[in-house]
Amino acid sequence: MPPITTSPLPAAEAAVPRRRVWLRPAARQKLLAFASLLALMVFFSFASGSFLQVDNMVSILQATAVNGVLAIACTFVIITSGIDLSVGTLMTFCAVMAGVFLTYLGLPLPVGVAAALFFGALSGFGSGLLIAKLKIPPFIATLGMMMLLKGLSLVISGTKPIYFNDTPGFSAISQDSLIGDLIPALPIPNAVLILFIVAIVASLILNKTMLGRYTFALGSNEEAVRLSGVNVDFWKIVVYSLSGAICGVAGLLIASRLNSAQPALGQGYELDAIAAVVIGGTSLSGGTGTILGTIIGAFIMSVLTNGLRIMNVAQEWQTVVTGVIIILAVYTDILRRRTR
Repeated sequence: MPPITTSPLPAAEAAVPRRRVWLRPAARQKLLAFASLLALMVFFSFASGSFLQVDNMVSILQATAVNGVLAIACTFVIITSGIDLSVGTLMTFCAVMAGVFLTYLGLPLPVGVAAALFFGALSGFGSGLLIAKLKIPPFIATLGMMMLLKGLSLVISGTKPIYFNDTPGFSAISQDSLIGDLIPALPIPNAVLILFIVAIVASLILNKTMLGRYTFALGSNEEAVRLSGVNVDFWKIVVYSLSGAICGVAGLLIASRLNSAQPALGQGYELDAIAAVVIGGTSLSGGTGTILGTIIGAFIMSVLTNGLRIMNVAQEWQTVVTGVIIILAVYTDILRRRTR
């Protein structure tokens, strides 16, 4: 009987799937985005000695917290192959409504927090209703909602900021540091902690729940989902309502950071949020996307904006650079779709 020999073939075959996982387009996009983030940080570190200072790092984290939460809200909508242009003004509207309940009515802090989340979800429900039931294209429906919410914020506030000076603990939502109390060397603001909590919950929803499965399914092939007997309109409305509630969290963060609800603020935030989502690998055609990629994209946008400001680049040129980044992100998404 000939001796039994082992072949290296099984080991080679076992290595193939592992290689394929690392070479998947989604994994490549996240690695590329993370490498771009590191490259930006290295560049701005050499360009300005003040970039890596603690105060500046905290400022970047604060800015990323707001934009990151808005980007997470956009991620759900974009995965369904939709778009939401109202997230910036919805954030402001939620901040104003929190001001109405806390400052004008003098109600307790938990009531104001609940009001921001409720009106965010309600506005998202309205957008979802327009899109799912009235069949208005998402771009037009959310554009109209953006203008509606902007007007409501100005009307309700009387075009004046609403301050939270008489609301104990409100500024702590964003500015205090629970982590810093435990580890003094890490004065990470609560806003960043909230961002990562929202990111973890959103990731679990996308990957572990029925809502997440239908979110991806709607973006992949909505008609096939409809023909399989799923109530597509219901799930689409749920997605937009959830996105609106997440915008309510962003409203609380920015109001706490400024210690006021600024009714004229918000428009333009949607562009940074959508850019962060696309840079992070979520396809504008729907069906693919990750929360981790979105967070990386949000940090890229914040580091870029902060670095340009540190280098004293004029505001108008910062806007030009942001526009170029958005165009490149969309073009990269088109190239990714062509290679599939």
